Amino acid sequence: MRGRRDHLVLRSLTPRIDVDLIATGAAALEVAERHGLPAPRLLAKDLDGRAAGAPATLETFVGGSTAWPSAVSIVRLHAAGAALAQVHAIPLEPQPHLPLRTRPIAVDDFAGDRRRGRMATTPLLRTADEWIQSLLQPQGATVFLHGDVWPGNMAWTADTCCTLIDWKTAGVGDPGVDIGELRKQIAITYGPEAIAGVVDGWEQTAGRSATNIDYWDAVAALNTPTDLGPVATARRDAFLRAALERLGGEG
Repeated sequence: MRGRRDHLVLRSLTPRIDVDLIATGAAALEVAERHGLPAPRLLAKDLDGRAAGAPATLETFVGGSTAWPSAVSIVRLHAAGAALAQVHAIPLEPQPHLPLRTRPIAVDDFAGDRRRGRMATTPLLRTADEWIQSLLQPQGATVFLHGDVWPGNMAWTADTCCTLIDWKTAGVGDPGVDIGELRKQIAITYGPEAIAGVVDGWEQTAGRSATNIDYWDAVAALNTPTDLGPVATARRDAFLRAALERLGGEG
């Protein structure tokens, strides 16, 4: 139609985004479309850059808002958990552009940075990391993961209508990778009393109990910079300490 303007999203190389992340985002959107998930739709991909001059993808623009209210409703928390359950309903084995993920936001490894002395640490972070390292990682069938679940990657058109965006660190693994990350994000944003709603919404949609939540909460909390600012750091530490205590470690 003459005069029509469509909003699209072009993704290409940046200092934080390499060709592997672009390829992962494309592969994830292909899986999402195949299974009818609420997600952007991939329109074109040029992973070797021959056509565009650099590796790039083109995807549809998702409307709605990624801004969360100052006080979050239980309805929204349930819907967020339900959105994750839809993703995790897809069984998937690791593949070249959708690898196994054992932590959220796999491009970051802040716990590893602290172990190697590249970042300052604290007694709590050190104790928690040592405890997690001593435990066997939960094993089970792998499912599709978003990989970077935080409020900024959830576009809302109502408190019950959520679309997940930005799939560049997607992959496969335990559902807890995504659940723990969202719970951590909610705890940091709103305080720990809000986090139960995410699991409730996930379990209602999945039709089963979420498992190993304490382990994945700790993994998510450890994959953060040591200093997040006074309020966020205090909330992260409280979230991590609670997970550690439930796991049997020292808080």
